[in-house]
Amino acid sequence: MTQRTIRFTKMHGAGNDYIYVNTLLYNMPDPNTASIAWSDRHKGIGSDGLVLIGAPEGSDADFSMRIFNADGSEAMMCGNASRCVGKYVYERGLTRKTSIRLETRSGIKTLKLQVEGGKVASVTVDMLEPRTEVPAQYVPERCDMGGGKLLADGREFAGTFVSMGNPHFVTFVNDVESIDVARYGSILEHHEAFPERCNIEFAQVTGDGTIRTRVWERGSGITMACGTGACATAVAAALTGRAGRTSCIVMDGGTIGISWPEADNHVYMTGGAEFVFDGEITLDE
Repeated sequence: MTQRTIRFTKMHGAGNDYIYVNTLLYNMPDPNTASIAWSDRHKGIGSDGLVLIGAPEGSDADFSMRIFNADGSEAMMCGNASRCVGKYVYERGLTRKTSIRLETRSGIKTLKLQVEGGKVASVTVDMLEPRTEVPAQYVPERCDMGGGKLLADGREFAGTFVSMGNPHFVTFVNDVESIDVARYGSILEHHEAFPERCNIEFAQVTGDGTIRTRVWERGSGITMACGTGACATAVAAALTGRAGRTSCIVMDGGTIGISWPEADNHVYMTGGAEFVFDGEITLDE
């Protein structure tokens, strides 16, 4: 049996933490299994999942990003992770660009880096246009009480489906702090209306464009924040008349700014990204 060592970096965006590996330097033949083992907060490194930074398949992007949830499933997109990738590639000297095109499973996203004193202070990500009707991800006919109304353990949740490249169901409640996110989120994630499972956001409008949101992520469970979930929450709030097209989404791990201008119908997400620590792990082969 041989061994090899892989260096990794732990980062978070608004508390949404992932393990990042530069695959330009290290080969990751089985990221699904690695994500399960490494994400374990008791026996592993501890994270919401694993992110691989690499070369793009096409010539239209600068870098690629692949995301694996804590259960080993591969995600389409993660807004918080994309901001962390922007900070990583700039501050680790992989690029000097402050406008980066990032290839993801849900398309190429443009990252705009705000650099202060050689450090990335914040990142704005063009998350492209939201979609509210994605037949492969959402089947309204399978809702319990008509489109947008689901039952979870006897409780009715009325919500809005929004795809940001990955599926989200946003439900507005009167008191988001009292919601048992683990109980209801796990049930709603696997509801038959979502053939590919779904991310669930419980939200409450608190005034002045501020929306308090708690997240149950598909494949990871409760997370401190979700970038695409923040985008979906802002879009759902605007579509239902609860807020305008600019919102501050307050999640357990921090605040994310969302703008959805009518000019191009793209959703723009702005927030920070932070390094936590670097480390190395030895694999048996």
